Amino acid sequence: MTASIQVETPEPSATNAPAPSPKKKLVRRTERDYSQQLRRGFQIAFLILNVWLGAQFYFWVRHFETAGQSRFVSRPPGVEGWLPIAGLMNTKFLLITGHVPSVHPAAMFLLITFVAISFFFRKAFCGWLCPVGTVSEYLWKLGRSTFKRNFVLPRWLDIPLRGLKYLLFGFFLWAVSTMSAEGIAQFLQSPYGLIADVKMLNFFRFLSTAAAVVLTVLVIASVFVQNFWCRYLCPYGALLGFASLISPLRIRRETEPCIDCAKCAKVCPSVLPVDQLITIKSAECTGCMECVAVCPAEGALYASLPRVIAKSTSGRRVPDWAMAAGIALLFFGVVGYAKWSGHWATHVRDRVYMELVPHANEASHPMPGE
Repeated sequence: MTASIQVETPEPSATNAPAPSPKKKLVRRTERDYSQQLRRGFQIAFLILNVWLGAQFYFWVRHFETAGQSRFVSRPPGVEGWLPIAGLMNTKFLLITGHVPSVHPAAMFLLITFVAISFFFRKAFCGWLCPVGTVSEYLWKLGRSTFKRNFVLPRWLDIPLRGLKYLLFGFFLWAVSTMSAEGIAQFLQSPYGLIADVKMLNFFRFLSTAAAVVLTVLVIASVFVQNFWCRYLCPYGALLGFASLISPLRIRRETEPCIDCAKCAKVCPSVLPVDQLITIKSAECTGCMECVAVCPAEGALYASLPRVIAKSTSGRRVPDWAMAAGIALLFFGVVGYAKWSGHWATHVRDRVYMELVPHANEASHPMPGE
């Protein structure tokens, strides 16, 4: 009879378990970060500027709608910032002919300004200046404070939806690329082109039922999902995202001082895994600096220039004041040049506006060949 031998398997013990990674010691930041105070100041100032431009433009329109009975105010060229397609067409016209267009030139200069800002400072127009982005940000913050959270769409839905804004931008880019310089000039000098800004105003003044429903859905979606419009549908943001991809500025994370608290990823409005990356290269980064502002560790996260520009680590760091000053310098510099050179305002006779503005809703989009 053979005796059976049983070998006991030892119970796993704490000594056999993988040792937890040692907790990093926090070296707390001593220098105060002012990026969010500066950014909010820029957002509010730009929002007020747009409200003021909109109000002035409304009274200008009313002067012509009432056949001169209401008080006359000058037309604010800055309102053309709401005409990005005209800006895109005029930019192509300038590149082809070397001449600044006479109709809606401010749209072109503002487009160039915002693309330049996105190149030098990531997609900072979206995070620092855009009034739609500002309203969207306060909507999702309202949702978070009210419902204690925002929703993140699953990856299988998030990625295709993000592609929508690039498809929209691709369509507009294709449409403009097929137009000749002569075609652009004819389009912008047509009745529709001359009062495209009036038609934009009237879209919001006289909302159709369908438009009201769409806007309501977008507002509700923006309360629950961070930057819903900006993230999924804004073609302007898609253009600026392409510019930011080649930006020399990056958000950089140093692994040595980083304590892996993941606070940076939690506050990122673009839902980027900042805590898992060394440099942030995504076109979704808006340069808002919220991740840098919330980081508690000295030297762990900062806006950085590439090594080819500055050799030392300290020399590569871009302070919050420098980013704010650079954005302001680009904006006022380009706009100031356009005004100084006499290429800021659209020069159309009042009698033309007197004829066109009251019948703006009747102006139809010119078709190719017309």
